[in-house]
Amino acid sequence: MNMETPVIEIKNLSRRYGHLDAVNGLNITVQPGRCYGFFGRNGAGKTTTIKCLLNLLQPTSGTVRVFGLDPQRDEVAVKSRLSYVPDSVAFYPWMTVDEALKFIASFRTHWNPEIEADLINRFQLKRNQKTSHLSKGQRTQLALIGAVCPEPELLVLDEPTSGLDPIVRREFIQTVIGAYHAADPEHRTVFVSTHLISEFEGLIDEFTIIDHGRAVLTLPADEARDRFQKIRVTFPQPPPNLDLSGALNVRRSGLDMEILANGNRDNILEKLRACHPSELRCESLSLEEIFVAAGTLAAVNK
Repeated sequence: MNMETPVIEIKNLSRRYGHLDAVNGLNITVQPGRCYGFFGRNGAGKTTTIKCLLNLLQPTSGTVRVFGLDPQRDEVAVKSRLSYVPDSVAFYPWMTVDEALKFIASFRTHWNPEIEADLINRFQLKRNQKTSHLSKGQRTQLALIGAVCPEPELLVLDEPTSGLDPIVRREFIQTVIGAYHAADPEHRTVFVSTHLISEFEGLIDEFTIIDHGRAVLTLPADEARDRFQKIRVTFPQPPPNLDLSGALNVRRSGLDMEILANGNRDNILEKLRACHPSELRCESLSLEEIFVAAGTLAAVNK
């Protein structure tokens, strides 16, 4: 795969269950070396999309390519270069933690034992403990170790921190996923589906938000923060009626206003300054706030 070949390329993907369109005309392109966020509410179509990527489901229509390959025709070639952690993990119950990791490693041509030892210690897992005796969070930790140790080109994560307590969750995101990506940032790609958007804020390079199986917004993270701005303004006296029809949302409380700008910040600021406010502040939205704002976009565009 050369650097021009996307790691993931989804074109007009649709997946139907009876009369329900779980995914409907979805387009996503993920370039090598990106940490790509895939955001949406429960039932938006995130897991269905990921299963189509991995040939766990077949698309109703559209095309899916991973490393430029068709995951249906070239399943082994695709899966040998990636790791996947689903939203619900399971292991053979008679295996110990150590046996489960050896079993996973047996399918891989490369395995980093130093990473394994470090993460076993970091997560405080006992190698001789049966997987059937692990909590949900511990099973997730074990699955994450099994996904990271082969040091794959692509890490596909579907709600990877589900069941982890907040301290372990934050440490995993920052030190495990972050370290995996930083070790070879030009060639290692992360595709993560999560509803804990705020905790991935510092890692996400680009994202797609989907709603009812359709893409609502796709942007690089920095461009999104520049586009979506929260403007807070206070007037010394009630202002005249302002034409803020270009704003995504406007809240008024007495002499205070909060305005959500969608790429039209400068135009809105010009109108506000003409009314001589006593205070005017502008700040970028976080990715989580952008996700919430995208719900308004989705409602407007329906």
